[in-house]
Amino acid sequence: MLEIIYQDEYLIAINKPHGLLVHQSSIARDATEFALQMLRDQVGKHVSPVHRLDRKTSGILLFAFDKESEIAMHQQFMNAETNKKYLAILRGFTPEQMDIDYPLAKENGTMQDAFTSFKTLQQAEVDVAFGKHQTSRYSLVEASPKTGRMHQLRRHFSHILHPIIGDRTHGCNKQNKFFLEQWNMTTMLLHASELSFAHPKTSEQIHLKANLHDEFRRVMDFMKMKL
Repeated sequence: MLEIIYQDEYLIAINKPHGLLVHQSSIARDATEFALQMLRDQVGKHVSPVHRLDRKTSGILLFAFDKESEIAMHQQFMNAETNKKYLAILRGFTPEQMDIDYPLAKENGTMQDAFTSFKTLQQAEVDVAFGKHQTSRYSLVEASPKTGRMHQLRRHFSHILHPIIGDRTHGCNKQNKFFLEQWNMTTMLLHASELSFAHPKTSEQIHLKANLHDEFRRVMDFMKMKL
């Protein structure tokens, strides 16, 4: 059963687990379960996603029940009229706060403006040697992407040399292997924690929160991090 965190007659939001695809994709033929079909079966109604999360990203995923609401919410996301917050665990000690203004290329090579702000919530030094270092350093950050480019947070954090732990495409393969061997952890530590938007029918400001999933909390526990 998917965890439903918001529902009315127009919209429904779930707390998507790590590893679950939003819908069928030709690039992930190994998947047999999809959030879209699971939610349709669970509520017994047609639903359409109004934005997307990567397969390995957990957290708030919003769907619409009707076409009008779907289009209205698509517009809010496209026009950057929603406010999104993500939690992530990164390699190394990050600055207290930082703005990343770094354009990103689309698949066709076209460059797009991309802007992310983040603040460091906690830092951890784990008493486990990594490479030439006697300890391992990590940061828990809260990120607010102002634009919505593909893999924006993953690419931006890689750009500043503080990649997200568990990110295979844009992350650090040595760190990912280290987490697998040391703690049997394969999850990408990126979670869509909060989402605010204007309701498409009532214009009421809606603010949603999604709790962290167990695997993210397990890593925070052995790093002695707390929210």
